[in-house]
Amino acid sequence: MVDQDHRTLDRWPGVVLPRSFYQRDPTLVAPQLLNKLLCGPDGRAGRIVEVEAYRDDDPAAHTFRGKTARNATMFGPPGHMYVYFTYGMHWCANAVCGDVGVGAGVLMRALEPVAGIPQMRTLRPKAVRDRELCNGPARLTQAMGITGVHNGIDLAAGVAAYTITDDGTPPPPLPKIGPRVGISRATDTPWRWSVPANTHVSRK
Repeated sequence: MVDQDHRTLDRWPGVVLPRSFYQRDPTLVAPQLLNKLLCGPDGRAGRIVEVEAYRDDDPAAHTFRGKTARNATMFGPPGHMYVYFTYGMHWCANAVCGDVGVGAGVLMRALEPVAGIPQMRTLRPKAVRDRELCNGPARLTQAMGITGVHNGIDLAAGVAAYTITDDGTPPPPLPKIGPRVGISRATDTPWRWSVPANTHVSRK
């Protein structure tokens, strides 16, 4: 079953988000990332519809206990992509935020596919509907072809395989706010934002 037309986009649609966009607290960046476009190779693109913020003073963050070889990208320049492996099988992608040395970022939890859907389906053949292609952080990376080799790429430069752009669609004025999921600490912290009523969000 196909929910949308199979469009492709030129490189890149909209305006690449500048580094200054990311050089802020992740709780400010996260809700403003909603409705931006995560763009990848082969014309793939998805509208960001769900995000979570993480800070270095946050017990749920990978950076809470300091810098390691695994999380070093999070302590680097803002606007880079931090990709990590979880549960021994999945990749997750984050946009690094704040200043160098801070260790903060925004996890991209779900996309609404807008282009390159045939390529996404090749990578996620079990998805029945388009809304199942990217409705979760691991599904998102699978559909977009993001793996550990992309850890540390510069999203703000707009010259790597992936970037985030603004095509003029504003963030929702009243995003849905709730606790983050898939964590065991700081489970009540309301740092998860999503586009209200969007069917591509990972969980209701």
